[in-house]
Amino acid sequence: MARIKRIEPRDAGWLTHVIYWFVRRKMRKITGQDRLGEPIKIVAHHPRLLKAIGQMEMGQGAANLVPVGLKALAPIKAATLAGCPF
Repeated sequence: MARIKRIEPRDAGWLTHVIYWFVRRKMRKITGQDRLGEPIKIVAHHPRLLKAIGQMEMGQGAANLVPVGLKALAPIKAATLAGCPF
């Protein structure tokens, strides 16, 4: 459980709603589920950080030097090593 309160879609401002829509759309494309991850809801407290994380994710997604399957496994392995529940 996170120590910081999440910003749920019903409590979010208009810009956060737009970002949530894009995240849900991307997750639906990747996993087939219409989900919004907990880290996004937590980072939504700081709009500039949320924007920066979005730009980083887009940049990593556009990189094509590493196979897609390996890109999907790397965060899972890192989270497992760090003991992160995400």
